[in-house]
Order: sequence, then C-alpha cells, then structure tokens
Amino acid sequence: MKRTEPAIIVSAIPKQDVPARLAALPQSDIRDLKAQWRSLFGAEPPPYNRRFLERRIAYRIQELAYGGLKPETIARLEALGEQIDGGNITLRRIRQDQRPIAGTRLLREYQGVEHVVTVTRDGYEYQGRPYQSLSAIARAITGTRWNGWLFFGLRKAGA
Repeated sequence: MKRTEPAIIVSAIPKQDVPARLAALPQSDIRDLKAQWRSLFGAEPPPYNRRFLERRIAYRIQELAYGGLKPETIARLEALGEQIDGGNITLRRIRQDQRPIAGTRLLREYQGVEHVVTVTRDGYEYQGRPYQSLSAIARAITGTRWNGWLFFGLRKAGA
C-alpha cells in the first residue's frame, strides 16, 4: 500500500530562467538555499549538507522547467528495484555500501555465549538458518527486541 503525500502546488519555471538559476546556486548562502527548498518542495529542507541541497534544488529546477520522469520510466525503475530487493522493505532501507561485505563474520558474546553471524549476499545466516535482518537474529538470541546493528556493534547508540 503506497502512502500518498498531500499535493504540493509549485509553479513551473520558465526554461530560459534555468541556466541563471543553476549558476546562482553555488554562490547562494545556506539561508537562501533553504528558502528555495521551501518554495520548490513545499516542505522544510532536510538537515543535509550544502552540496546535497544544491544538487537536489538544481534537479528540482530542471524538473519543473523541463518535466519529470515519464510514468513508464518510474514504473520501470520500481520494477528494477523489486527485482533487486524482492520488495523487502528492510533490505531497501539499508544501502548496499553500508552493509558488511558478504562472507563477513559478526561475533557477539551474550550472557557468556559467543554467537557468530555470517553476512550472505541475501541477508544473514545464524546457526545454519537464513535471516533477513540482524534485528531478527538479535531477537532470537535475547528474546527481546533489539536494533541488530546496535546489538552487533555496527552502529553506536544515538548515531
């Protein structure tokens, strides 16, 4: 079930204004970039760095002037995404470059017992069984809900 966002009404940008607006982005101060974000996206800007804001605003300017992706292209990209992650929302949320490399062994001592998890191409393996997430393994070990990345020391609390 797809979540629908409220419609944002943003007027089109004249094509002849695009080069000047794009050229002005690197010289704009951060307050101006955030104001442009609000007017172009109808939402508060994310807390990302200046470079991200410039690039995303540049894309949005061009999108409003020249049009966005065709519905067929969007459908094709969604289908490709489904092929890659099989519709698994957990895998979709974890960027591939953030996951440990397949074959990596994660060790965790819990209540005097050492637990070994192997990272596989499609997820994780613990005690010969496949798992889709480290959180599921942490739950199997402890009997309580844990963030798997925290439990195995891959992420610090509050990060």
